[in-house]
Amino acid sequence: MALNLEDKKAMVAEVAEVAAAAQSVVAAEYRGLTVGQMTELRAKARVQGVYMRVVKNTLARRALVGTAFEQVGPKLKGPLVLAFSKDDPGAAARLVKDFGKTNEKLVATLVALGGKILPAEDLDRVANLPTREQALSMLLGVLKAPIQKFVATLAEPPAKLARTVAAIRDQKQAA
Repeated sequence: MALNLEDKKAMVAEVAEVAAAAQSVVAAEYRGLTVGQMTELRAKARVQGVYMRVVKNTLARRALVGTAFEQVGPKLKGPLVLAFSKDDPGAAARLVKDFGKTNEKLVATLVALGGKILPAEDLDRVANLPTREQALSMLLGVLKAPIQKFVATLAEPPAKLARTVAAIRDQKQAA
């Protein structure tokens, strides 16, 4: 279906707005996927908070101008679907990686994170990034460890005394 000029401008503005706020983008070639598979992919993207759009490469290049992903534009070649992670930097990469396991025709061509373009081979690294909740729990564990060790150190002398007294008591009862 051909788009008129107003539709193209609206699409470019929409993608530019999403790209300006996105944390990462994954471009994946979808050649050979059925309509049902693409619908399933889009549904999974909505659930995971990933903005996914099939855009002509020339329109995508225009939309990415002025964003952190501007350098992605020249690398867009072939029929691509763009997946933008809004909140979680690894969400789009996880989506493409997981969907690609069951559908070999979805092939990641590039990943961009923090304004840097990474090769498609780094999709796994980006997909394994912790979510916000996981990162906060890891930080809490790191912050809690010194206090926990300090409390255990303070509690050890009385515990050792109690074990020694119990051992002496057991020894006297046995005798």
